[in-house]
Amino acid sequence: MSTSARYWREIPQRYRLEASKCKGCGAVWFPPRLVCAECGKREFEPLKLADKGKVRTFTVIRVAPSEFCDEAPYAVGIVELDGGVPIQCQIVDCSPEELKIGMPVRIEFRKVKQEGEAGILCYGYKAVPVR
Repeated sequence: MSTSARYWREIPQRYRLEASKCKGCGAVWFPPRLVCAECGKREFEPLKLADKGKVRTFTVIRVAPSEFCDEAPYAVGIVELDGGVPIQCQIVDCSPEELKIGMPVRIEFRKVKQEGEAGILCYGYKAVPVR
């Protein structure tokens, strides 16, 4: 599947930070799933995730893929949102030395990348330290 097709298919949860909550067992999945990995049910309801959380773990990318080489070094981490749902995202607006496990962050929607020089702009969520 092309990257742009996948990107467009995932826009609802990217722009609304929307997960799916299993109607059978209550497990919350982000990104949303078609089948619950806990109980196997296929009935879900949409759930708006919190836009605040804490850094659970992170790594600093110093040698980046070609499309992100201008941003290196940059941090990518797992943020546990208020409510317990973990998401993976880039952590921005701070130096790698400032990052700490447990650091409070908020989720913002920003440009992630551009496909080609005249390609589509891809937006997504990034974690920003709460100061």
